[in-house]
Amino acid sequence: MKKWLAAFVGMFLLCASVFAAVDLNTATEQQLEGLNGIGPTKAKAIVDYRNKNGAFKSPEDIMKVPGIKEGTFNKIKGEVSVGGKVAAPAATTKAPKAVASGAKDAKVKEPKTKASAPAKK
Repeated sequence: MKKWLAAFVGMFLLCASVFAAVDLNTATEQQLEGLNGIGPTKAKAIVDYRNKNGAFKSPEDIMKVPGIKEGTFNKIKGEVSVGGKVAAPAATTKAPKAVASGAKDAKVKEPKTKASAPAKK
């Protein structure tokens, strides 16, 4: 029983590390500092670049940040992702228009669901 538990915990930790990539588009400076080769100065530069230029489209885009070259990217490329989205820089951000409830022109999309088939025995 202990062997099974140890194997399960080991697999869980291995899987968790695979999915623990730092998202360049949503990470805080502190999260970025946890990356190999990224200190406080580079972390701030990444966040500043992201705020000024918008979301990164690919992990390679981090090399556009001043002070981050190919060597640094090669150290962190397995630890970063760009799955999240960030709001546009504050100077160009507009608040969305609110739609009054019950308005005739408001369209609400209902989530599509599929009926599941009964399990086969």
